[in-house]
Amino acid sequence: MRWLINVALLSGKEFRSLFRDFILFGLIVFAFSFAVIIVADGVKVDVSNATVAFIDEDHSALSRELKAGVLLPYFKPPVLTNRAAAASGMDHGTYNFVIDIPPRFEADVLAGRAPAIQERIDATAMTQAGLGDGYLQHIFLSQVSSFLHTPSAEQQLPFRTQSRIRFNPNSESFWFTSVMQVVTDATVLSIILVGAAVIREREHGTIEHLLVLPVSASEIAIAKILANGAVIFVASMASLWFVVHLWLRVPITGSLTLFAACLVIYLFSVTSLGMVLAIFAPTMPQFGLLAVPVYAIAYLLSGAATPIESMPDIMQMAVHVLPTTQFVKISQAILYRGAGPETIWPSVLSILCASSLFLALALLRFRSMLARQD
Repeated sequence: MRWLINVALLSGKEFRSLFRDFILFGLIVFAFSFAVIIVADGVKVDVSNATVAFIDEDHSALSRELKAGVLLPYFKPPVLTNRAAAASGMDHGTYNFVIDIPPRFEADVLAGRAPAIQERIDATAMTQAGLGDGYLQHIFLSQVSSFLHTPSAEQQLPFRTQSRIRFNPNSESFWFTSVMQVVTDATVLSIILVGAAVIREREHGTIEHLLVLPVSASEIAIAKILANGAVIFVASMASLWFVVHLWLRVPITGSLTLFAACLVIYLFSVTSLGMVLAIFAPTMPQFGLLAVPVYAIAYLLSGAATPIESMPDIMQMAVHVLPTTQFVKISQAILYRGAGPETIWPSVLSILCASSLFLALALLRFRSMLARQD
């Protein structure tokens, strides 16, 4: 009972210290509100408002039909230009696509000669380049088939493909990016808050005050983990419901209670990791230099940015030990697909193991740090 009382009192101290740091508290509010909205509206993983320029040397009805088929919202209204302006526009990033229609294009099509259209693509915009090329080819084939009054290429196949898109039928990218941004914010701020709390004690000299109190190292460490983890938990759940669900109107398919339970387990893992990193780094700048690459690697290999299935086989086996990878799987399974405990229990077990390991290491290193300060 004395241990629980001490942890509660120390947690209250951590809450007061955090709420008095207006810059850090403001960062939390911004990260879980405006940052989620900005990322959801600004980051696109599909074609949107791509710029297209046409070099029309045919000036025929068919070339005008091709140009008229390029429509919003995937593409901006296409512009007519010449070769010199098109080359300059590609160099300066003005145009994502340049379509060059050769002379006598319509006459050659009507004569059955199969003329070629040159398409130049700015591949520095990877998403726009890859998907936009497929969109433009489909548009041009449809326009030519309509112009010739012939069945389209799909209609001439001996079979028909019927796609059924589940969980996100309109392929809205912000449904994915908004939820993943909440997971990302929970991860990075959990590491930063606990690390800042440990380093702040050392830099302000208040850690000596703690050493003279009748409290143990485990009580001090657990209080920091619980207090900062609780703040991130409340901010994450509030952001998921009020910002993602109500403001952005992203449907939440699964159980929020189950997601909250998994989030608690995950926060124990990342807050303990943040404490370990802060113990190794004596100052805040060094902690930042150490935390950034650790978080960046964990994020890039988590599946939130790149599907795990697209990684090399040996990397796929390695990333499954990361708690960030397992929590991204849990978040997607619960919030997108409505999965239950019977589906996510292997990932939960993996996070529990990582949490136990990181917590034990944090307590061990924190106790050693306090012994050196004594």
